[in-house]
Amino acid sequence: MLPLLFILIAFHAHAGNEDTLRTQERHLRNIRQLTFGGTNAEAYFSFDESKLIFQTTRPPYDCDQIFTMNVDGSNQRLVSTGTGRTTCAYFFPGDETVLFASTHATDSRCPPPPDKSRGYVWGVFNSYDLYRGNKNGSALEILSSSAGYDAEATVSPAGNRIVFTSSRDGDLELYTMKIDGSDIRRITYDLGYDGGANFSWDGKKVVYRAYHPKDSLETVEYKALLAEQLVKPTKMEIFLCDADGKNRKQLTSTGSANFAPIFHPDNRRIIYASNKKDPRGRSFHLYIMNTEGTDVEQISSEGNFNSFPMFTRDGRKLVFVSDRNATSRYEFNVFIADWID
Repeated sequence: MLPLLFILIAFHAHAGNEDTLRTQERHLRNIRQLTFGGTNAEAYFSFDESKLIFQTTRPPYDCDQIFTMNVDGSNQRLVSTGTGRTTCAYFFPGDETVLFASTHATDSRCPPPPDKSRGYVWGVFNSYDLYRGNKNGSALEILSSSAGYDAEATVSPAGNRIVFTSSRDGDLELYTMKIDGSDIRRITYDLGYDGGANFSWDGKKVVYRAYHPKDSLETVEYKALLAEQLVKPTKMEIFLCDADGKNRKQLTSTGSANFAPIFHPDNRRIIYASNKKDPRGRSFHLYIMNTEGTDVEQISSEGNFNSFPMFTRDGRKLVFVSDRNATSRYEFNVFIADWID
């Protein structure tokens, strides 16, 4: 969810033997491209699955804004203010209101990009707050805010709670709250970054990505970067816990960037993105595993970047983002496919 868009601008479109590559994507059929041009990411279904809400950088906007569109790609409309930077949008139950994070209240301009001298880092800006508004962008109001970073929010498929990342207590931790913004509960406590979380379809579990420093040197670096509203994302693993944070377990141990985990509707499998097979760390593909972290299977093989997956409730369709078919360096588009088990 948000800062992961940093990954997108690091890669070029990748050409290859398309016939060979497509035959390896045995779970994906009838792949349809929904956006054409720009940097598009994180497209998620409405509750009735007739629409998608997504973030995009496209003219005339200099950084991510929130749009909605029909599931066939038609009727693309701006939902956010068109100012500041936004991320991580979701529909609320009933599909009349939407949730996203934005920096527009602090500054109408895009936040400056992180200093490259600090290495490969994301900006986790304190100016992000969580907003709720009508699906046409009207009646926008703060749902949750703090002096720290508040973003990466998703709504439980059960429709009762939101999980999000915040630095309100001094570290990047996961919190949940009711969909009206009340009853905020912290569910992670280990030093390090915890984010990009999603509920299981029954609302009983949470899957997320995390980086926890392993020694004193990593701890010093992590804290120094966080003080500058930055985090280094090159080593993240997938974790699973109960919705209250109990019974946490680590599902991946690749030492690479694993992210965008989300449940299959059977609640027994998790699909996610990883660069674990690329020594340079630049090629990301979709994988699926069970909730024990075993029986891992690669799902995508075409292109050089595939991520941000989400299933329909019946498990028959998958939406995701890819650089396949890209015609320019920073083009990433939303695709939808039939899922074949």
